[in-house]
Amino acid sequence: MHLYILRVSLIALLFTVPALSDVRADAVTDWNERAGEIVVKAGLGPLPAERVLAMVQASVYEAVNAITRRYPAGTLKLEAASGASVEASVAAANHVILTKLVPSQQGDIDHAYQVALTAIADGPAKTEGIAIAEQAAAAILAWRANDGATAGESYRPFTKAGTYVPTVIPEVPQWRYRKPWLMADPTQFRPGPPPELGSELWARDYNEVKTLGGKQSHARTAEQTAIARFWEEVMPPIYHGIVRSVAKAPGREITRNARLFAAVTQASDDALIAVFDAKYHYGFWRPLTAIRNGDLDGNHATETDASWIPFIETPMHPEYPCAHCITSGVVGTILQAELGHDHTAVLTTTSRAAGGVARSWTTVEYFMQEVANARIYDGVHFRNSGTVGTDMGKQIAQLAIAKYFLTRK
Repeated sequence: MHLYILRVSLIALLFTVPALSDVRADAVTDWNERAGEIVVKAGLGPLPAERVLAMVQASVYEAVNAITRRYPAGTLKLEAASGASVEASVAAANHVILTKLVPSQQGDIDHAYQVALTAIADGPAKTEGIAIAEQAAAAILAWRANDGATAGESYRPFTKAGTYVPTVIPEVPQWRYRKPWLMADPTQFRPGPPPELGSELWARDYNEVKTLGGKQSHARTAEQTAIARFWEEVMPPIYHGIVRSVAKAPGREITRNARLFAAVTQASDDALIAVFDAKYHYGFWRPLTAIRNGDLDGNHATETDASWIPFIETPMHPEYPCAHCITSGVVGTILQAELGHDHTAVLTTTSRAAGGVARSWTTVEYFMQEVANARIYDGVHFRNSGTVGTDMGKQIAQLAIAKYFLTRK
């Protein structure tokens, strides 16, 4: 089988699947896991968390590469710091960014930092490693300080005077105005509109999610339900686990891993800017709204179900395109570039939403397709939205590949 599921408790996972969490490949992968845990514990939403982790990984890469000089000087053009401690630099870069952006977790951040530093011998190498990381982190913080993430939202609900509409403000409508890392602007990859409501494509997508994505669906199989529950998780660590399954392979060099995480996180952050630009530009309805109002779309092939509800709670933002899918498109495409002709990698990650269950894939394509399928089984997306979102992610990934992968050693 190309795809398999490991149904294990989180405790059993820690002891019986060492490739997932207790194998310590290097400081970059170790700290990536710690940083992910910190942003989750802080209660950050998935978009702010992605931004934080992109800044962390950018700082880590710039600092590590300034020491090893494995690749040409990065964006910050830091002076070479040969002889400095790479491990100290990784710890310090994480410490500076997380301290600034996730202050609610200061105790955990400081503890992790002190544990890491205690394991490194005192001396000039340690001191210089910390110094170059602090320089890199300060530069990244200054560069991204005015990227628009802290701008206030001013969403205006669509209504007419005197008519009630639900009074919950949708998720981060201002995110589409942020300054990207790689894209020229947030609209660079804005797709064409969603399907015409009278089209065969619309009827196909409508009826598929109505059949497979309902809470009480009898057509959705047990495996499809497991997939749906797995990808109900929306925080970045579910994707970073997949990246770590590549980064922890034997023989990996630490700068290469730092570069991989920088490319993935910057492209993923840009992808969320792009997808929210498209979402709020088109304002397309979710399956819950569409299926309860099937008589309004003018399509005789779509029948109303006034009591239909999705398998999971519908996210509070417009449907088109699929955000999970754009992220999987980014991660999958960058991993394809990283792996090249290596077809031996098994991609693995775990889902908090599914109770710590792990899933694995033997190809990147299987992983990306499963994400798109999952959002249909969840009852929150149409198939065309998944296809468009994945394609957007693949395009954005090419920007990161062009920036980071042109020189390989």
